[in-house]
Amino acid sequence: MIKNFKELVEQARKLGPARIAVIEAHNPEVLESLKDAEPMGLANPVLVGDPIKIERVAHEVGYNLRPETLLPASSEDASLRLAIDLVRDGKADFLMKGKVATSKMVRGVLDKERGLRTGGLLSQVVLIQVPCIPRLLIMSDAAINIAPTLEQKVEICRNAIEVAHAIGIPEPKVALLAALEFVNPAMPATIDAAALTQMNRRGQITGAYLEGPLAMDVPFSRFAAECKNIQSPVVDAVDILIAPDIEAANILGRAATYLAGAESGGVVVGTKTPLVLLSRAEPPQSKINSIALALLVMKHQQESAAAKSA
Repeated sequence: MIKNFKELVEQARKLGPARIAVIEAHNPEVLESLKDAEPMGLANPVLVGDPIKIERVAHEVGYNLRPETLLPASSEDASLRLAIDLVRDGKADFLMKGKVATSKMVRGVLDKERGLRTGGLLSQVVLIQVPCIPRLLIMSDAAINIAPTLEQKVEICRNAIEVAHAIGIPEPKVALLAALEFVNPAMPATIDAAALTQMNRRGQITGAYLEGPLAMDVPFSRFAAECKNIQSPVVDAVDILIAPDIEAANILGRAATYLAGAESGGVVVGTKTPLVLLSRAEPPQSKINSIALALLVMKHQQESAAAKSA
């Protein structure tokens, strides 16, 4: 099991470099991350977009731009189409977001004729390394699904479980977060969490142990669990945190970063290949962590597909 980002990057380096198609690559934070990821053996990018803009930003951040890595595109839409085509044609391994709107990138990826959809639900899965916890935590979904239905939460759980398996956690423990541990008809998150837990017990969601609804203190405090008379394998051993909606997940992620000093990295899964799709405010190291995670998820997806076809 990979316990921290240092181990994650080292494992990914054994698989790299990844051929990354960067959409609208004139993004200083992205080029800064590639400046470090390339010599580490993680990235072999194709920079799609306006060459003049890319060259200017590369000069500003000190990125050693090689002409053969540039793929000119006349517009944001053209950049998105070209990058997706690279992945579809096997000329790139996965996509990375540059100066393109998240909503536009997602729409392009989900295009029925030219996209990368598989029929599954897209969701963001983020790894968090908090200084006081000796393992990586997994969180979802803070970027794609605004107010997921029960059916969508099933897929969000499955996507997060897949990422856990990719980093070597064979049966992750999943906490389905809410404001309290009791089912309250006035609080839909508690109803969904209870349903997901029952689906796990009946074998409808496999490869993990699910527990919920749970307030945030229980997965991290045996004292809190004992006070609330809760006995569960998730207590003091949680691997995955599933938030009830995008607002809760976003607040949780920001709190971990800015209040607890967490380091992070994440991917969007549910397509043919993982997507590196992060906020502009994420530091270059988070993007390096995300590239490393994408490599491991891609390898896991390839191995799973090969096992199914065998």
